[in-house]
Order: sequence, then C-alpha cells, then structure tokens
Amino acid sequence: MELLVRYLDRSNSISSVSTQDIIKEDNLRDDLQYYFMSPCEKYRARRQLPWKLVVQILKIVMITTQLILFGLNNQLVVSYKEENTMALKNLFLKDYGGVDEDDYSVAVYTQQSVYDSLFYVLDQYSQLGRLSVGSIGYGEEKDGKLLSLVICKQYYKRGSMEPSDEVNDIDAQLETVCMSHDPKTADQWKTQNSSFFDLDFYRLVDIKITFQLKGINLQTVRSRELPDCYLFNVTITFDNQCHSGKVKIFLDIDTQSCACRDWKISGTAQKNTHYLLVFDGFVILVCLTSAVLCTRSIVLAVRLLQRFSRFFHENYNRKVCEDDQKEFLNGWYVLVIVSDLLAIIGSILKMEIQAKSLTSYDVCSIFLGTSTLLVWVGVIRYLGYFQKYNVLILTMQAAFPKVLRFCCCAGMIYLGYTFCGWIVLGPYHEKFEGLSRVAECLFSLLNGDDMFTTFAQLKDKNTLVWLFSRAYLYSFISLFIYMVLSLFIALITDSYETIKRFQKDGFPLTDLQKFLREQNDFPVLEESSQTDAYVRYSVLCCCQRVPESDAVILIS
Repeated sequence: MELLVRYLDRSNSISSVSTQDIIKEDNLRDDLQYYFMSPCEKYRARRQLPWKLVVQILKIVMITTQLILFGLNNQLVVSYKEENTMALKNLFLKDYGGVDEDDYSVAVYTQQSVYDSLFYVLDQYSQLGRLSVGSIGYGEEKDGKLLSLVICKQYYKRGSMEPSDEVNDIDAQLETVCMSHDPKTADQWKTQNSSFFDLDFYRLVDIKITFQLKGINLQTVRSRELPDCYLFNVTITFDNQCHSGKVKIFLDIDTQSCACRDWKISGTAQKNTHYLLVFDGFVILVCLTSAVLCTRSIVLAVRLLQRFSRFFHENYNRKVCEDDQKEFLNGWYVLVIVSDLLAIIGSILKMEIQAKSLTSYDVCSIFLGTSTLLVWVGVIRYLGYFQKYNVLILTMQAAFPKVLRFCCCAGMIYLGYTFCGWIVLGPYHEKFEGLSRVAECLFSLLNGDDMFTTFAQLKDKNTLVWLFSRAYLYSFISLFIYMVLSLFIALITDSYETIKRFQKDGFPLTDLQKFLREQNDFPVLEESSQTDAYVRYSVLCCCQRVPESDAVILIS
C-alpha cells in the first residue's frame, strides 16, 4: 500500500511538471504570435488600440506641416540673401552685366580700368545711403561708431621686369599694406592718400577691399513673423596673381543673420509666433511619445528573444539561429527612434529661431528635412503587412548586401576614372576642373545625361588630349552603361525573381516559424557536438517552406 502511494505521488508530480511546461510553452507561443501580429490583427485579437500606429500617423501629419511652414520661411531668408548679393554687385562693381563671368564677377584688362573700378567702389560706398533702395546701412560697433572700410594691397617685396629682354628680378616674399578710413570720408581717399594708389602692376598680386553692412529683412512681416537682422561682410578682390593681363574682380559676401537688438512690431506677428511655438512644443511631445513606445517595443523584443533562446536551450539543447534572432531586432523601430530624435532637435532649433534667439536656418533645415525623410520611409513598415506592397521591402532586403559588395568593386573603377579625368582633362574642360565636378560629370554620363555637351565642350587646341578624351569618354560610357549598370540591374532583378518564387512556392521555414505553427519537430543536439552542429545549422537554418502569409508577418 505504501509503494502504491509513492507511485501515485511520483506520477502526479511528473504530470504537474509536464502541465507546467505545456502552459509555459503555450504562453511563450502566444506572446510571440501577438508580438509579430500587424496592428489590425492585434486589435482584433485583444481589442487594444494600436497606439504606435496612431502616434505615427499623427506624427507624419504634424512633422510634414512643421516642415512646410519652416520651408516657406527659409525660402524667404535665402531669397533675401541672394537678392542682396545681386544688388551689392550692381552697386559696387563697375560695368557689371548682371551675370558672373565664370567664377568671377568682372574682368578688366587695362591699368586705367583697374583704377576706375577701384575708385568706383569707393565712390559708391561713400554714397550708399543715397544710392541703395534696400534697407541696408553701414556697420556699427557697440558704441555706435561706424566700422572702418579697409583696403589692403599685396605685392612682391622687390622686383624689376623686362619682358622684351626676357629678364626679371623678383623677390618672392610678399608684403601687405593696408589703410582704413571712416566710410563717410571714403570719397577723399584718392586725394589724401595718392601714394597708396600708385600701383606697380608688375609687382601687384591683389587688392582687397573689406567692409561691413547691416540690413533688415522685412518680408517676413508679411507672413506674420518677426523680422531678422543681417550682417554682410563684403570682400571685393582685384586678383592679379597670374599677371596675364587680365585682372579678375570678385565680390564675396559672408552673410550672418542675428537677432535685432530693439524691435517693435504692431499687429498679429507676435501672436502668430506664440502659436507656432505651441505647435512646435506639441510636435516635441508627440515625438517623445513615439520614441518611448518604440523603445518599449525593442525592450519587449529583447526579453522575448531571451525567453525563446532559453526555452530552446532547455528543451532541445540548441541555440536560435541568426535568421531568427534578426526577426526580434526590428530595424524599423531604430529608424523611428532616430527620426524622433532628429525631429526633437530640429523642433528645438526652430523654436529658438522663432523666438529670435538663434539664426541657424541651415542646421535646423537639415534636422527637420532628415527627420521628415525617415518618418515617411518608416511608413513602408506598415505597407509591408500587405502582400503586394511587401515585394518592394523583401526585394530591397535581399538585394542590399549583394548590391553593396558590387558597388564597392565598381567604385574602385569609378575612382580611377575620376582621378584620370581630373589630371588630364581638367585644364581643358570646365566639367573636369575639380574632383567633385569630375565625379558629378561621370555620374551624369552614367545615367545618359548631357553626353553630347560633354564631348563638344572639350577644347580641341591640343590634339593629343583631344584624342585621349575620346578614348576616355567612350571607354567609360561603354564600360559603365553596357556592363556595370546592366549587372547592377541584374542583381536587383535576380532578388526580385527569388522573392516572387518564394511567394509562389512558400518562404523558407525557420525554427521560429515552426514553433509558432506548433511544429515541434526540432532535433535535439548532444552537448559534445552542439558547437559544430550549430555552425552547420546557422548556414542551413531555412530548409523548409512556409506559406507567404506567415512570412510577411515575420519579415515585416
């Protein structure tokens, strides 16, 4: 009788342990199935509102609206800078035709033209208040004193030259002589400092005139925003470095926006700014909510992976293969978190700009533009739950490693053509003058753009270079268009055909998918052979087929 009691107790304990294992396995399977469900399936399963989807939709609308509002304002700022640059060139450059000549604005060829252009700048500067129709004036120091205009001429320390006799004696050491005066007395310089303007052109390297102007951008008031103040650092350069008989005149402007020290705007501009600040604050709140929800999902995925790995190790004495581990590491969540962080930083910068505490329009536009790009790219994740839209995502995932390796190899050839074109064709073709321009020109040729112009613009004064350019261009176009580009497309096409075949015949069935489908036919590995078997198994992890409906959920 006592033996019978012991037997029954042992049977009950074994049954209890077996029941607990089954319950534990079912709970794990339910949690995994729920994690990999689409938002609509989660709502139907547990009647829980898909908060991440709702937040993402709201974030897309708000961030796009924020970007449009900032973009319209930024366009006003850029147009103001460009129009001021054009106005200042017409004001200070004699005989300026409205269009720059190559990389310089004006060129002069006689000594008298140099003097006329130099004195023209001084005369125009002294009459700026009467000539300009814009809201610009002279720069001032903090104490209200006008900033001085500075003229510097750079020349060789000593030299004598007789081109007819081919004799020259030059001291290559450069000297710089500068003078500065109050802008309101600039018209008297040529009489008070006549020796300074006595130029030895055979020694002269360049002349630089620098001054500061200030302006106010009033066009933002029409859009019910506070105006910006600007500081223009103007540099006019007479370049005679080549001593070729052609003096190039450059006008460069370094524009810096700053907050106006004292402003008073009546109307609705101030109220409109407050509304924009509240809207930007709400965008930050939505982005923080999105980042927290996605971080929570990543933490939940890591915990599920640990539970799943521990279950496999305890029950089947094996590790989870890399393909299954990647299913838990959702890159879409990382993408959303990065976009949220960029949007938060961009919104903070935008609020500072709206409050006139900062003027970093370009930095803010980069953050807002990149965040908007990533937000819209993240929408693809939800389209991936549908069969027809999921083809694009799967094709990109399958083709990306092969395309990356292919681009690394093709890039070596591309760089070789870039350096070769720059060193040989650079002096004779404007599209090959710099490495960046050569890369851009070759990329346009690769896409079939501007081919005839590239051939026709090469100067045919040097026959050897002309013949080399034909061989260079024909070989590049033939190699990259007919071979490299075709192979590039073939790699993507091959991945697309593979995905279509999987959709028709079924995707490979992994351990995770078999577990979710309650197919527990996993081979148990011995401890001694587990390492070698895992290496082989990680390569051949996907050995069966699974219907597309299950694969879409996991891969998406």
